[in-house]
Amino acid sequence: MKKLMLFLMMTAFALNVSAQTIVGTWKSIDDETGKAKSIIKVYKAKNGKYYGKIMELLNRGANEEKDPYCKVCPGYRKDKRVITMKIITDMKASKDLKSADSGKILDPKSGKIYKCSMKLASGGDKLEVRGYIGFSLLGRTQTWIRMDK
Repeated sequence: MKKLMLFLMMTAFALNVSAQTIVGTWKSIDDETGKAKSIIKVYKAKNGKYYGKIMELLNRGANEEKDPYCKVCPGYRKDKRVITMKIITDMKASKDLKSADSGKILDPKSGKIYKCSMKLASGGDKLEVRGYIGFSLLGRTQTWIRMDK
């Protein structure tokens, strides 16, 4: 019984800690349409940097492929499946894991790669993801919603 209680307490603590960091599963919201676009998992890799990959595509139109391949993506991503594709790469997180920068983000629709920064908002329930060219002032921000509370 003691082992079960300890396990439950550790699990609750781990879930609470992840809810306070950039690590987790997020629903991306299109900043132009306000519609949910995809489910993205942000995780820490063995090299200590943070990455994000598309787990699911949402709100696909009748004429859109359900499991598309990225025909316009550059480099190693060209003609690869969009689902499971790493779209966030090489992010360096702050010590408290509430923000990250110095990475890149790919828009699989256009094939363009942007510099990226992200930071937690609303007590960890939202992630503000900014893609930009050159300076952060020249870009767009999407607010993503945490899925794994």
